[in-house]
Amino acid sequence: MRVTFLGQAGLYIETGHGTILCDPWFNPAFFASWLPFPSNEGVDVEAISHPDYLYVSHLHHDHFDPEFLRDHVDKDAVVLLPDYPINHLEQELGELGFHRFVKTRSAEEVMLDSGLRIMIVALVAPTDGPIGDSGLAVDDGAARLFNQNDSRPIDLEPLRRFGHFDAHFLQFSGAIWYPMVYDFPPRMKQTLGRKKRQNEMARAKRYAEEVGASYIFPSAGPPCFLDPELFELNDFDRDPSNTFPDQTVFIEYLQEHGMDSGRLLLPGSVATLEGGGCEVRHPTPDAVERIFSDKRAYLKEYQARRLPEIERRKAGWSRGQVDDLVGELKRWWEPLLAQANLTCEGINGRVLLEVADAERGDEQIVIDYLDRRVDAWKGEPYRYRFRIDRALVETCVVQHLEDWVNELFLSCRFETSRDGPYNEYVYNWFKALSPERLQYAEGWYAEQAPVQELIQMDGYLVQRRCPHLKADLAQFGEVEDGVLTCRMHGWQFDLETGRCLTSDDRRLQSVPASSAETAERSSRSETGTR
Repeated sequence: MRVTFLGQAGLYIETGHGTILCDPWFNPAFFASWLPFPSNEGVDVEAISHPDYLYVSHLHHDHFDPEFLRDHVDKDAVVLLPDYPINHLEQELGELGFHRFVKTRSAEEVMLDSGLRIMIVALVAPTDGPIGDSGLAVDDGAARLFNQNDSRPIDLEPLRRFGHFDAHFLQFSGAIWYPMVYDFPPRMKQTLGRKKRQNEMARAKRYAEEVGASYIFPSAGPPCFLDPELFELNDFDRDPSNTFPDQTVFIEYLQEHGMDSGRLLLPGSVATLEGGGCEVRHPTPDAVERIFSDKRAYLKEYQARRLPEIERRKAGWSRGQVDDLVGELKRWWEPLLAQANLTCEGINGRVLLEVADAERGDEQIVIDYLDRRVDAWKGEPYRYRFRIDRALVETCVVQHLEDWVNELFLSCRFETSRDGPYNEYVYNWFKALSPERLQYAEGWYAEQAPVQELIQMDGYLVQRRCPHLKADLAQFGEVEDGVLTCRMHGWQFDLETGRCLTSDDRRLQSVPASSAETAERSSRSETGTR
């Protein structure tokens, strides 16, 4: 098995049973703020453009690069699709022209027609990626590889059953905006950054220990920031409070903890796994020294090459295209707030959106999760504050981006403050800005409750959340001739039996209301006689 590293989480896996292209990323991401580190400009794109299989772990744009996939990857490649409850990844790849899909089940092994044995472990909580993240295990009969990238699997037993891994690719560095964008005092930022850096590497080390692969390859980070406005976010000098340590730092961290199995790969490096051993060949003999001996100088040269493209992309942001920003957000978000019962309960306050505009003056907008409204701010108290350039907010509105986390927040192009601890409901709201996404998040929260909520429909007590994608049947369900139809996606269920008429792998909890009431009265009576 030969693995060519493409930068970030990108891999090109060559086996005797076919090739797999994983997460190729080459274009600036997140409002042109992130680029791969080290640079992957020298990778031979043509050599990886005709894979037998394509695996995209999730929709974050440092893993899903639609421009590169559109322009450079053969659309006849068979897509290895993670088991996500919302099929946005399949839709996005389909729109790019990919048309052959292998739909997997999470943590279940699949023997591909070529002879490769694979398994994809999917995570589906609202906090996982853009509602979904995954890792890929591959066995070609001679070597096994686990490409964990950004995912954080909880149940590792399926991986242990898959067999001993020769190679483990895993994230070790930051992929977040915390604590840099918060208005904390400098010393507090340093303390929090130091803790975050240590936690990142400790978590990765723990995964490495649990998976137990022969060789560990740091991947899926760090990005680098070449826009002059963000350039100082890079970790030039091994700052212990910087949340973006590089690959050499993590390998040394492993060594300090008695693990000498870490191996460094650069874009264009090739790792050959054979006979239980591993041979690494870098693109040039001096590549490591040139990149890491003076990282600031290296990034300055990289910046000079890519800055024209960054400026071109920034010039394409929407400016002056949205006159009534409050009105646009009100029309978009208030219908969602009306459905977001658990999200609103989780936030339990207000969020202030400060739209910064040097020419027109700032605009302050409140998202009120108590009264379920969006309005111009009139001085109400708030829990979270976001200060964002108007061009970025306008772009999100004009493009109707349903996931601001995957575009705006990961860019680090904003400032924020909060009253109290971190609240994941706030950020999950900003990645669920469509009825489908929101209903999924709401349903996931509901499933965490100890008791399943039931509602009455046409003489039956049925579970409130659709078994398909958790839409609220109190809002989206309708009954005709004993058949319940969820209007969100059209799935149907027989109320008498609970049987799904659309698929054979779902079932609705449904009992006649009269029977349930009789059982409840009987239970109360028995309790009273004891």
